[in-house]
Amino acid sequence: MSEPTAAEALFEGDTGRFELALRQAIVRLLRGPYVDGTTDARLWQRIVDRRAEISAFVSELFLRLEIDADRKIALLAPVEMDAVHTSPIAPRRALKREETLLALRLRLMLDRHAGTGTDPVITRAGARDILEEHRLPGTVDDKRLEELTDSSLARLLALKLVLPTELEDEYRVSAALAIALPFTTVDEIPAYIAAIERTDGDSLPLDEVSPDEAPPNEFPLDEAPSAASAIEDETLETAVEEENA
Repeated sequence: MSEPTAAEALFEGDTGRFELALRQAIVRLLRGPYVDGTTDARLWQRIVDRRAEISAFVSELFLRLEIDADRKIALLAPVEMDAVHTSPIAPRRALKREETLLALRLRLMLDRHAGTGTDPVITRAGARDILEEHRLPGTVDDKRLEELTDSSLARLLALKLVLPTELEDEYRVSAALAIALPFTTVDEIPAYIAAIERTDGDSLPLDEVSPDEAPPNEFPLDEAPSAASAIEDETLETAVEEENA
């Protein structure tokens, strides 16, 4: 495709070859954390229709376009390369122990609701109960449990892995969890949960461990680039929100 003519250029010095709508779609993907086709049908269709062009473009940034047609979720994930300067421009901080445990349990909930026609929801009380189940042996600090519940929900909200509802302290579990967690089958998840329970701190990425080794701590989704770099502002979260999560 040729470079844009002066009439097609979007700004002075523009040498890009994509029209405005396609560039906007790419920016939305780069800002992340994902595009939900159930809430933005036009953007979703544009991404699906121009999949080949978008994939070619983001490959230049060592990113891969992933599309789940059934759940209508599209996102960018970093590729695995053993070379310098190929990681995301602004790597995101890993999920903490409780954040990971909550996300894994919600992923199981999402699977149980598949085909029901209803959206799985979790209340703050339900999230607290989950984290209470996985408290470290000898831990009895209820105030700390409350703090961890709020911070874990805030983190998953910022990542848009849970979404607010009209009810206070109730959240919808996002379908994005199904592709954010790199499991071939949900049957693998209980072993990872058990592995995490044996630790008292952060852990290794999911794709670097087995259930019998050090447990996981972050999603591929959590490794995408940020709005300022190339995924936090309406993004996977804003840079400020990430620091406060």
